[in-house]
Amino acid sequence: MNTSLQKLTINQKRLQENIDKLAEIGKFGETGVCRLALSKEYKEGIELVKRWMEEAGLQTRVDNFGNLIGRLEGENPEAPILMLGSHIDSQPSGGRFDGPIGVLGGLEVVRTMQEQNIKPEMPIEIMAFCDEEGFRFNKGLFGSRGITGQLDEGELDRADKDGITRREALIEFGANPDQLTASEYPKGSIDTYIEMHIEQGPVLEKANAPVGIVTGISGPLWLTVELTGSAGHAGTVPMKLRKDALVGAAEVISGLRDIVTQDPDAPTVGTVGNLTIYPNARAIIPERVTFTIDLRDINLDRRNRYEAQLRSYIEKTAQENGLQFTIYEDTNFFPEPCSEDILDIMREESKAMGLEVVPELTSGAFHDALSMAQDCKIAMIFVQSKDGISHDPAEFSTYEDIAIGTELLYKTAIKIATK
Repeated sequence: MNTSLQKLTINQKRLQENIDKLAEIGKFGETGVCRLALSKEYKEGIELVKRWMEEAGLQTRVDNFGNLIGRLEGENPEAPILMLGSHIDSQPSGGRFDGPIGVLGGLEVVRTMQEQNIKPEMPIEIMAFCDEEGFRFNKGLFGSRGITGQLDEGELDRADKDGITRREALIEFGANPDQLTASEYPKGSIDTYIEMHIEQGPVLEKANAPVGIVTGISGPLWLTVELTGSAGHAGTVPMKLRKDALVGAAEVISGLRDIVTQDPDAPTVGTVGNLTIYPNARAIIPERVTFTIDLRDINLDRRNRYEAQLRSYIEKTAQENGLQFTIYEDTNFFPEPCSEDILDIMREESKAMGLEVVPELTSGAFHDALSMAQDCKIAMIFVQSKDGISHDPAEFSTYEDIAIGTELLYKTAIKIATK
């Protein structure tokens, strides 16, 4: 803990109680949370947070994307909005802190402002975005892409593992998927979006820092690659005559690692996280292999260069192994920088709070701030994560560190909203 840290203005006990209460919805085991987007657990969580927002005097609504919004009116109701928030949906085996601390921290900010008799010039909205995680329908950032008009064609037809489409899930939740455009925000109506989130990495813990300031968010490129060769008996087809799709896939996976590690100082990462083999039998040469590639970088030019190298390498590998190949682009978000104006405010306010070490770092994970950057200035605050674990019941951030992050969010919001 920073010995020179000033006394907090926000109510840490109240914030902690809210985090703990929300974690009871969808709870499994001691610390696990399963609160998938638009599920009954998600709806129960939204209703709880909505009640807290109303108790804090906010105007609330749930839009047709499944987002929950709580609004604190400003002196100038027509001014562009300061938006604070994150998400409360989870991965199937998630933890208590990923996402919710940004929503509940934002709520604590406006509660504290009212208790301190601070009236913002601009409206402040607390946003709980729907389906940031993207697990259920295999496409995330739904609510934030929705309000900014960035949804893809056919998104409502995406189905979960039980065959329920997103359209059906929205209707079951109580939203109207035929009125999505009515829930979009007009261009220019949002001034700034600030998101507080657990780091999901080891940098802050290594630096012994409770919080960090995010300078930019990496853009993820998600590809699915399918390699097709010929099946055959594992004991009778000579090696030189084989068209083994798994051998080709193994070469591509190894090549991906070589491509993304060309510059050892760059934050580029590449991952093959899912691989399916057909017919997947011990004594049969693999005929077809399908696998995913997740390529991320904060530098778009470098990511584009590596993507071109990767596509060329896949083609070369397929030819050398007698394979056919197909590459599908599933997701493509450009990296986005955070606003220098807001970064300067955060730097100044963190010093005023007495924080001795406040690392500045980029986010390798994507967040709702990534899609919000299309319409407004963005900024993020990271809170230290124990061992860098997230999307897991073992995910943990101390309530003290979360409170410090919320205090920085509070101080930053005041500077922006009361100019």
